[in-house]
Amino acid sequence: YVCHSEDEWNDHVVRNASLYNKAFVEQFEETPLLVAVLTYVGYGILTIFGYLRDFLRHWGMEKCHVAREREEQKDFVPLYQDFENFYTRNLYMRIRDNWNRPICSVPGAKMDLLERASKDYNWTFQHTGKVVKDVINMGSYNYLGFAENTGRCADAATESTHEYGVGVGSTRYEMGNLDLHEDLEQLVARFLGVESSMAFGMGFATNSMNIPALAGKGCLILSDELNHASLVLGARLSGSIIRVFKHNNMVSLEKLLRDAIVHGQPRTRRPWKKILILVEGIYR
Repeated sequence: YVCHSEDEWNDHVVRNASLYNKAFVEQFEETPLLVAVLTYVGYGILTIFGYLRDFLRHWGMEKCHVAREREEQKDFVPLYQDFENFYTRNLYMRIRDNWNRPICSVPGAKMDLLERASKDYNWTFQHTGKVVKDVINMGSYNYLGFAENTGRCADAATESTHEYGVGVGSTRYEMGNLDLHEDLEQLVARFLGVESSMAFGMGFATNSMNIPALAGKGCLILSDELNHASLVLGARLSGSIIRVFKHNNMVSLEKLLRDAIVHGQPRTRRPWKKILILVEGIYR
């Protein structure tokens, strides 16, 4: 909410008194102390044994399955840090079978998994030919069921494909701007109560590459403390000044916003060229 005068601000505070008098409290489930201690102890034991196994591998007493650089590539910059390689070899490989599970169905609320087995402690896997049916899906971004092959979303996707095709084949700046894009942006603007909006396809590059186009030096970015890494990277690449407000806390955000408007840029006290607020629709 932007106030153009002190009277407007006072009126806004009176009408929204409960917002400013009520402390913002967000509760998260706390990790039991015993679980936390045992977890750290477990990682400590695995780390110690990891260094012991690396010692045995170095002297040829234990076979190492990890990929190695050729001798002529030793002077190249390594792709990973030493500890990342250490973690992958000695900790992640022990529990690797819990991740990267191949599925053979639509990733809906339930899905089917291909069963696999390993004979070399999770370095390689072989499919057994069996399928594990109706596994509860707790690792998908399919929040709204768009990936289903039946139901309203699937029917709407089929209808849109017949009318618009499977893709625009161009950027919106050239020939890829559809009436659907315009309708979506107008709908979002009305929902948020703002003058206009811009919609982008979801992706890491969408956030990290477009934020520098919206803000730069002399601009201020106010970012939620739990924003995704793509938003954080985009804000850093923009060259703007970044200030972080508490998660979903409008009081914290408004305080930073008022200070930014009143005091302006550091040293010069000039007004900010732009003030960009970064939040997410779904935090994960």
